[in-house]
Amino acid sequence: MRVFGFGAVRAAIIMSLTPLAGCSNRVPSLLNFDCCTPKLATPPGSEADLVANVGDRVLYGYNKSVLSIDADATLNRQSKWLAKYPAVKILIAGNADERGTETYNLALGQRRANAARDDLIAQGIAASRIQTISYGKDCPIAPGNNEAAYQQNRNAITSVQGANPQNCY
Repeated sequence: MRVFGFGAVRAAIIMSLTPLAGCSNRVPSLLNFDCCTPKLATPPGSEADLVANVGDRVLYGYNKSVLSIDADATLNRQSKWLAKYPAVKILIAGNADERGTETYNLALGQRRANAARDDLIAQGIAASRIQTISYGKDCPIAPGNNEAAYQQNRNAITSVQGANPQNCY
């Protein structure tokens, strides 16, 4: 039987950890694993999971609250995701670009949020799991007063209740 010293055992441990470490070409020290801090997975059913794996927003045309084909596809993915996580409740925030009056844009944002909500309900998601709000033009996600910004700001954003991706209150 062969007996190994501490140095040989330490080397064997380091060599066995190196392929798992993902630290480019650095060999981790047994005392310092800074370079090898594992990336945390996105928690299932979380706001981050929704955004990363499903999509959290649908866009609308100018002065429209009718769902596009792209919007319907996003809401279909959201519906499947919500079915997978039945305890998750969501908030759908309707938004408008900066053009138009405050009153008009609040009503338009509400119609957009309601259109997204109604689509999810039609796909079997319980209405009790969905809350809506309109921010009108008060909470833009894209700064600027040009068509590119306007297009991004005409939306309905779905978030897990408790999250506030637009930082609006």
